[in-house]
Amino acid sequence: MKNKWLQIALSVLSLGLAVLLVVYLPEIVRALTGKPVSWSEIGALFATLGGGEIALMTALWLLSLLSYTFVLTSSLPGLNNLQGLALNAAGSAVSNLLPFGGAVGVALSFAMTKGWGFTSRAFVVMTLVSGIWNTLFRFVLPAVGIIALLAAGKAPNSTVANAGWTGAISILVLCLVVAAALYWDRAARALGRALDGLTRLLRLKVHASEAFHRLRADTAGVVRTRWPGLSLGMVFFLGFQWAIMAACMSATGAWPGLAESIAVFALSRVLTSALITPSGAGIMESGVAALLIAFGVGATPAIATALLFGFWTYTIEIPFGGLALGAWALLRRRGGRDAGAEPPSAISKAT
Repeated sequence: MKNKWLQIALSVLSLGLAVLLVVYLPEIVRALTGKPVSWSEIGALFATLGGGEIALMTALWLLSLLSYTFVLTSSLPGLNNLQGLALNAAGSAVSNLLPFGGAVGVALSFAMTKGWGFTSRAFVVMTLVSGIWNTLFRFVLPAVGIIALLAAGKAPNSTVANAGWTGAISILVLCLVVAAALYWDRAARALGRALDGLTRLLRLKVHASEAFHRLRADTAGVVRTRWPGLSLGMVFFLGFQWAIMAACMSATGAWPGLAESIAVFALSRVLTSALITPSGAGIMESGVAALLIAFGVGATPAIATALLFGFWTYTIEIPFGGLALGAWALLRRRGGRDAGAEPPSAISKAT
């Protein structure tokens, strides 16, 4: 990935694949479900959207962005919400344009925080802590989706229901164990021994407990004091994103029920991890549409919902992030000129 031409080629191929997946989404959904639909039908449904519905989606989108700034401000003490919004927007824009764009987004975030005066170590801790919380909640979401369906009685039989409950509870217990180990010393030692036992059983030549304890040492201070802000930030962020999906379902006539909507949302967030396209673009929409149809929603409303939700969680972040990045670059350049214009005495006093 150090070869620039290779990066450009992969980016073009990845973006091209995402575009193709969206363009041929009706055909993909037909292949997956056997339900025919056309772009003219989807366009006609989009034309029925009202200004109030679009305004509601816009407000929910902005609230979701604001909620995630609390995850960043909690993981990087001293960062304010406006800076967190700029970091989130610029990083998301880069990630949404490039395959494996997360690494480029991290480099961009490092440059931005460095320009605001944060140390390299503080940035590393922020990246680790926010990444851990994102990963934990990404594991929790499928369990929540399964539990929602089971609680609503959507399991086809008792065998599937029992398997679902077992899987969901196992996922939640695993997340609780990891979270406890990050916070409590005794739990950390127990998890370290369990990891070492697992690696010996699998005959892996790695020191899992050492790696875990290094990770814990790097993040312990922030996790112990700021876990409520991190957790609430993620809960509200995902809650508002689900609300966006619910608004999309309602606007297109694709509302399948509360439990089903939670399951569809959980699947959508899991599919964004598909690295073959930036942020799983195209893949997420196909999965969402297929699951909605499986829940009894018509093909046209299902595809329209998937596309609309993809717009609010992927497409719109690219121009918004570009604006945030441009504003940061402009302010940075202006700050540099102002500092250069100050007399030496003033600069030394400020330092």
